[in-house]
Amino acid sequence: MSHTFYIAMSYAVAALVTLCLIGWVWLDGRARQRELAELEAAGIRRRSAQPKTPEASKA
Repeated sequence: MSHTFYIAMSYAVAALVTLCLIGWVWLDGRARQRELAELEAAGIRRRSAQPKTPEASKA
């Protein structure tokens, strides 16, 4: 008996898991971008987006 079915199913499961992980990361990235947009619309800015002052660089 050939192991073709086992090998094909192994590749199919690996492909399905990979696609699920890619989808999860993509959807999570969209959610984080939406959250950042909401925070910026509310006036909350990231510290990295603030201009650096000479006094801040000495600290």
